[in-house]
Amino acid sequence: MTKSLSLSALAVLCLALAACASRPPRFYTLNSLAGAQSEAPVSVSVSVGPVSVPGAVNSPLIMINVGPNEIRPDESSHWIAALPDIIGRALVGDLTAALGTSHVMLWSNTAEGSPDYRVSVEVEKFESMPGEAAVFEATWTVRRLQDKAVRHGRTADREVCTDSSVATLAAAHSRAVGRLSQDIAGAIRSMAGS
Repeated sequence: MTKSLSLSALAVLCLALAACASRPPRFYTLNSLAGAQSEAPVSVSVSVGPVSVPGAVNSPLIMINVGPNEIRPDESSHWIAALPDIIGRALVGDLTAALGTSHVMLWSNTAEGSPDYRVSVEVEKFESMPGEAAVFEATWTVRRLQDKAVRHGRTADREVCTDSSVATLAAAHSRAVGRLSQDIAGAIRSMAGS
């Protein structure tokens, strides 16, 4: 009787594990947090990219920081596209609103003709700590193509996560990219006025 009970318990455990393993993954992106435009529109065209990210987080799986020297993939949480593309698309949306121009596009989508400005971004930190914070640090370059004028900058942000869900974590990273776009928009406005 005990042996058949043990086999039954083992069968139930195997079924429960199989059900967990077959749970479909969830997909996430970063959203443009384009708010109301606070300054006059700037009549410029901007190309965003390339965007680079650290190799440790350049994965379809969302990488979670679990300690000072440890990260692990969250097997059930995926980015909907490559992380550099997701960051680039969020930047395009944010810069479109911040500058008041519809002429902001991804570098890979630049049609014939040159944009007025090219923005490149090197993300140095993209740390994900559900229930704690999203940490984002990036250096960026704005290049005016007409006369090769260049502005360099650095954006660092730590956005608090109000709960431990991956959706809240993605929203926190979206806010950090929004902060990056504000810094870049400020540089473009300054260069356009010079």
